[in-house]
Amino acid sequence: MRFGSQYAFEHMILLAPPSSAEAFSVGSLKVDASQHRFFLNEAQRLRGRVYLQDGAVDDKQLSRDGRLVYAHDEHSWHLLLLDRQATTSACVRYIPHQDRVSFHDLGVASSALAYSPTWGSRLRCAIQAERAKARLRGMGYAEVGGLALAEEMRYTTAALLILLNVYGLMKLLGGALAISTATFRHHSSSILRKLGGRGLISDGVELPSYYDPQYQCEMEILAFDSDHPVPKYVDRIDECQERLANIPIICAPSLVPDCVMSS
Repeated sequence: MRFGSQYAFEHMILLAPPSSAEAFSVGSLKVDASQHRFFLNEAQRLRGRVYLQDGAVDDKQLSRDGRLVYAHDEHSWHLLLLDRQATTSACVRYIPHQDRVSFHDLGVASSALAYSPTWGSRLRCAIQAERAKARLRGMGYAEVGGLALAEEMRYTTAALLILLNVYGLMKLLGGALAISTATFRHHSSSILRKLGGRGLISDGVELPSYYDPQYQCEMEILAFDSDHPVPKYVDRIDECQERLANIPIICAPSLVPDCVMSS
């Protein structure tokens, strides 16, 4: 493993959603539309290049300058890791949802499992149960996605580090239950399970993995609880939460979406 934790944290940037109330209560906030757009473009460009190489998307799904843009991007938090040349080498997206958001407005609603005659209704019931649990505990509900690593980062601890920081962000924002559509490609789902990800349950049955034709790979939908990560990582997550409160947080007052995908 070549990617040390200190190196990662020294080169991390956090992008906040525009007009985010939480952004004003955490970290060192800078409102700068041009910087926010620059780094968001970099994350989208990395995502586009990596997903295109993996066969998860085709050229038609990218913008003219090679970016993969999702409809939720402008309303999301984005964690970026930068290399020594200040180039974006890893990114992930964290989408906090309003309490009464419709299932159809969730990114997971566009997954192949959601359209399954057998499992689609069970997926909706499982997510409704998770959201009810979040409300009962006074926590937020969110989605995690858009994870992309530059080629040189794939056999390092970069994925683990950036996902530990997602847990830290969840705690920094007051705690949350979250879900993610995780690919088996590059061991993404196995890494998430090692951190505390678990399968969704409906009527006592765990929802299965599935093949998603959009991304051309096997995937599964995992749930996360910021209060209950794997015990061995609790101290690391607390460190991430503390460090995230002191890294640059860049927010834009407004954003205009362009060339967006639905998930």
